[in-house]
Amino acid sequence: MGSAEREGAGGGGEAEGVRENGGMKQQEGIRKLVVGVCVMEKKALSGPMTQILNRLQQFGEFEIVLFGDRVILSDPIETWPICDCLIAFSSSGYPLAKVEAYADLRKPYLVNELKTQRILQDRRKVYSLLEECGIPVPPYATVNREFPYQDVDYLVEEEDYVEICGKRIMKPFVEKPVDGDDHNVMIYYPSSAGGGRKDLFRKVGNRSSEFHPELRRVRREGSYIYEEFMPTGGTDVKVYTVGPEYAHAEARKSPVVRYPVLLTPVEKQMAREVCMAFGQAVCGFDLLRSEGRSYVCDVNGWSFVKNSYKYYDDAASVLQLMLLKAKAPHLISVLPAPSLLSQSRDLEHEKVKDVMKLAPTTSNGTFGQSEELRCVIAVLRHGDRTPKAKLKMKVTQDKLLNLMMKYNGGRPRAEAKLKSAVQLQDLLDVTRQLTPDRRSTEFEVEDCENAEKLRHVKAVLEEGGHFSGIYRKVQLKPQSWVKVIKEGEGTEEERPTEALMLLKYGGVLTHAGRKQAEELGRSFRNYMYPGEGPGLLRLHSTYRHDLKIYSSDEGRVQMSAAAFAKGLLDLEGELTPIMVSLVGKDSSMLDGLDTASQEMDQAKVNLTRKVMEQVTKLCEVEEERLAFSTSNKGLPQYDQAYALGKSTIDMQRIAAGLPCGSESFLLMSARWKKLEHDIYSERRNRYDISKVPDIYDSAKYDLLHNAHLKIKGLDELYKVAKVLADGVIPNEYGINPKHKLIIGAKIAHRLMGKILIDLRNTKEETLSVAELKKNDEENDDAAAAMLRSPKKLDGSKGSPRVGSRRQQSAAENVNDDDTEKETQYRLDPKYANVRTPERHVRTRLYFTSESHIHSLINILWYCHLDDSLKGEPGLVSNEGLQRISEIKELDYLTHIVLRMFENTAVPLEDPKRFRIELMFSNGAALSPLEATPRNQDHTLPVLLAVTLQEDGRYLTLDQLEKLVRPFAMRAEDFPPSTTPHELSGLFMKGVRWWHRRR
Repeated sequence: MGSAEREGAGGGGEAEGVRENGGMKQQEGIRKLVVGVCVMEKKALSGPMTQILNRLQQFGEFEIVLFGDRVILSDPIETWPICDCLIAFSSSGYPLAKVEAYADLRKPYLVNELKTQRILQDRRKVYSLLEECGIPVPPYATVNREFPYQDVDYLVEEEDYVEICGKRIMKPFVEKPVDGDDHNVMIYYPSSAGGGRKDLFRKVGNRSSEFHPELRRVRREGSYIYEEFMPTGGTDVKVYTVGPEYAHAEARKSPVVRYPVLLTPVEKQMAREVCMAFGQAVCGFDLLRSEGRSYVCDVNGWSFVKNSYKYYDDAASVLQLMLLKAKAPHLISVLPAPSLLSQSRDLEHEKVKDVMKLAPTTSNGTFGQSEELRCVIAVLRHGDRTPKAKLKMKVTQDKLLNLMMKYNGGRPRAEAKLKSAVQLQDLLDVTRQLTPDRRSTEFEVEDCENAEKLRHVKAVLEEGGHFSGIYRKVQLKPQSWVKVIKEGEGTEEERPTEALMLLKYGGVLTHAGRKQAEELGRSFRNYMYPGEGPGLLRLHSTYRHDLKIYSSDEGRVQMSAAAFAKGLLDLEGELTPIMVSLVGKDSSMLDGLDTASQEMDQAKVNLTRKVMEQVTKLCEVEEERLAFSTSNKGLPQYDQAYALGKSTIDMQRIAAGLPCGSESFLLMSARWKKLEHDIYSERRNRYDISKVPDIYDSAKYDLLHNAHLKIKGLDELYKVAKVLADGVIPNEYGINPKHKLIIGAKIAHRLMGKILIDLRNTKEETLSVAELKKNDEENDDAAAAMLRSPKKLDGSKGSPRVGSRRQQSAAENVNDDDTEKETQYRLDPKYANVRTPERHVRTRLYFTSESHIHSLINILWYCHLDDSLKGEPGLVSNEGLQRISEIKELDYLTHIVLRMFENTAVPLEDPKRFRIELMFSNGAALSPLEATPRNQDHTLPVLLAVTLQEDGRYLTLDQLEKLVRPFAMRAEDFPPSTTPHELSGLFMKGVRWWHRRR
């Protein structure tokens, strides 16, 4: 042998139990297989590698030889140690071609093929091979550049998508360098979610990402893959293979929190195919679970799990069989039982108690400490927002009509919708050209109203200084057309001559609303999930908390949901990535009033002149302020900071959420002038009751967020509008209990049906787990009895496991959710260091608007008054109804909570096994005239939810279903679930395995 071999690895270091020598070894007449480790020292001496190599050596059949960096990089291959089996994988600075030459020379058994490792260095080749093998990958497109910043004509970039070779990929999308060793991956978000870019990188401390709200254009320094963003609920899954028959998976919710999860049969087959396609016995890959399907991306060679002794045992055993089968198959049949001492001693997590039993102080005496929380369902209104407004005007100017034609595809009878920053900027440019100076006298008197509206449009578009974080939407609808001769062709074509412009703006979640939602999420975590220690966070991080968050399509509702999730799960970072990852939209369930519009119109009554007088007074004050500001010759054409009496505008606060007092005087005045115009019709001499909520909304907003303006008369207006709104708003959803039920059922029947499905699925899953546990305990007792009584060993009585087969079969068929594509992450109890892997809590959060909150509350409050339920007691106690009757306003972040508890002390078939607790909070329903925080951070606190049932009285799930079923959509009417069958029942399978280990 060469000197390098005699000297060992030559600077490779020495891991405990691993010697650095080479050659064919023989001990006590038994020839040992030499396993060469030809990897860079940093990888060879890593914790996981050392753990597995130590185990291999302790088996007794192998001699481990570490080559070391000096040998690999400097010595000729002829002097390298000779080995029977070679572990070699590429990393930064690794001479792959040199190692290939060594393998050709010595021809050892390769654990990981060398030639296919070149494929792993190029993501384009990885995706191509995956597709060739029929392994699902996310939809993607590739941009190839020969040099940095090369222009490629097949790439088209717009605000909310990229188009590559005609294939359009909408934001959010993922941008990956084609270099497999470059881990600087970017995620780009759509303008509807606030825009921006999230940079992903190798973990630095506890950080592995950074969000940049101002960055929106894709990179052009090199070649990239653009991949559709797959919604995964904020969870990444990494799969580790050791040969084609072994796969271990870990999911993570943060860079430092990882837990083993179960793979489905389909996913196990995918792992096998990845392993074989790339010729990498030991490898890792990212698995994306999205909407009931699984996708593979980013395959890496030679990857091991960290800090799992049980996994190290398994991986070493699999490698042992693999190496012996290749080089010494005769030894496999005489392998002794594993003699390694169990090293699964890392029970640090056991120190953390994850008990979720109900605290004694909140327990009803009937159930006490036998109760465990199983399900939490909450329906919440969005947080504090700016007043909603809209403006209509007829336009005949050619520039505006041409703009409409530009964005409606050149169709003269089609409307154009302008929402993106580019579209709104075009409209602003045109509006600035058409808007006359206020001091100009060049336009006719009859054009004054049109000029004011143009100024209004201009002011709305200029609001905030940019188009981020502020909701604005414009519709241009053609009203009349003429036929004209097409220039140069002599043919006729239609051209619009008049259009209706509809501008909607406002209704955006304020920074105060974000703060409210985030704080409510934190208090919700502590208040709704009683227990010791970290409680909910512990359950969530170990995949025993099944959380789904849904929102309506409105931006303020989605952002409220994201802020709440941030507080609930103690997340860090900006709301846009949280919203895209965790919040699902369901407009059919949480949006829309069309089905109840007729009944709501019938519930409206007239308003008094008092409001009109107050609005007029306020508008006069605003006109005086506006006239004063415009008389200042030094005032630029548009200066929001000056208009607000501030030296600067904090653009970061605007980007993060509309800050208090950001509205210009012109817009504030226009808002109140429009209310004055809409509330009273002089021609009809009639007041419009439907505008009362808008007046109250504006008055409360200005008292809370514009208190520094000290507007006289606003306090009195608020008090009057409050009294009127308290009478008008509830009556919009019914003028008596039966009418409220009719309207409530039409608006919220789908939501009510979904809540019942959530509760029923939780019950079925919980009962399946309880039955499995009960039968396992009975079988354990029977087995112990048979050991004590040899005459019973004939199997005639108490055969273990037989009694639980029916329950196991039933458990496998439990579907997690019948109405949606569910992605499930179930803790793998085999590798999880937790005391109660079978514990499971389901949470469903539904964020919506005021209409659905009113409707759902009316169903829950008055359902027992339906003719089909005469004589049935209500869901709410008399005391609770009395408290509710005194509540007139369902303010921001009003929420209804249903908690379901399981009483493990009563039989499984007893209806009292499951108790429902109904809780309610009317949100931030405090007067801005009385709440002191309005002068500090402008944020009203959210009231805690209170229980609406009498102490000592319980409501069973069966009783709840009976009372609300007439007003809920039937389960069979929901769209069928598209979740593949193999994704269902994962939790029950894991529990069965855990019980069998006992």
